[in-house]
Amino acid sequence: MISNKQLFLQNNAQTSTTPNLLEIDSAEGIYLYDKDGKAYIDLVSGFAVSNIGHRHPKVLAAIKAQLDKYMHVTVYGEYVQTPMIAFARKLVEVLPAELNNVYFVNSGAEATEGALKLAKKYTGRTGIISCYQSYHGSTHGALSVMGSEEYKIGYGPLLPNVEFIQFNEEADLQLITTQTACVIVETVQGEAGIRVPTSTYMQKLRARCTEVGALLILDEIQVAFGRTGTLFAFENFDIQPDILLLAKALGGGMPMGAFIAKQEVMAVLKQNPILGHITTFGGHPVCCSAGLASLEVLLEEKLIEQVNEKGRLFKSLLVHPLIQEVRGIGLMISIQLDSFTQVEKVSELCRERGVVIDWFLHCETAMRIAPPLIIKEEEIRKTCAVILAALDLL
Repeated sequence: MISNKQLFLQNNAQTSTTPNLLEIDSAEGIYLYDKDGKAYIDLVSGFAVSNIGHRHPKVLAAIKAQLDKYMHVTVYGEYVQTPMIAFARKLVEVLPAELNNVYFVNSGAEATEGALKLAKKYTGRTGIISCYQSYHGSTHGALSVMGSEEYKIGYGPLLPNVEFIQFNEEADLQLITTQTACVIVETVQGEAGIRVPTSTYMQKLRARCTEVGALLILDEIQVAFGRTGTLFAFENFDIQPDILLLAKALGGGMPMGAFIAKQEVMAVLKQNPILGHITTFGGHPVCCSAGLASLEVLLEEKLIEQVNEKGRLFKSLLVHPLIQEVRGIGLMISIQLDSFTQVEKVSELCRERGVVIDWFLHCETAMRIAPPLIIKEEEIRKTCAVILAALDLL
């Protein structure tokens, strides 16, 4: 009899030659369970998706309630749908006043695509600036602004007029000019191995964009919804973007993205030509219901207030001769080792002992810690003990 793993490898398109192959049967809270009932503490959160944990009862209830009404009814932007209205209104309530117009899409990559188009259309310019080691998605436009040439091999030509600057390097800000339509930056670089900028840099970046009339796009696809100790990561730096990108935790476990700007900016998508950005499933009523419930849980249960303390506990416990550095912000942490061989082996040993950990696209010598924000102190201590024991075996 053919196993599920064999069928997965045979019938599902693969993105690497070494998939994890952990077969998941169910999930609850911070735990994943395989078909034999073995529990794994999820230190990755589906890559910063499950901020309030897997299958929160309030999210499940919201999904079920909407399923009893309707699912997909038409393409984005045509019918008045209560779940979309309610979720957009809640997002606008918790964002700065000028970020008052929400365009719901299906993923972070699509949010990137929509934002790049919006910036070009609004400014009438074509220049785009991104950062080295950045990651904004894998579609053609998003790939164009990815800060690693390695992942672009075989996919060119990509978007023209894209330049790259060093993240957190103030001198490079002079490369932003009156020809620049937008600067797209991760508020905290994720796939580069968790790189946190200085407040001074972020404020000078904001000032430079304002000075030359370029739109500042902040990619908070990984970092929003409490992961850095604030609802949105830009709050840590006392700035705000012209366009904000959201996805991952936005949908409460359902596939969803959004790009958000002020109404005046977003209005250019309506005409010359009309339908400047269209999507069939964007703002899906079930996804909006799940996302709204997830955001309400995050706020009502005051999960964000505990994030920095939990992050500090991780950092205080992760001390080992093989650990070169533990860096990050809130519950977005990287453990810097010496080689990918070490990272791969520690990840394997942790998985055997019931802890799921991973690494980074542009920094394979570091391990990723991004657990659900609901993780408890005893669970943090347990996972750190497992990681340290694995390091002892190298």
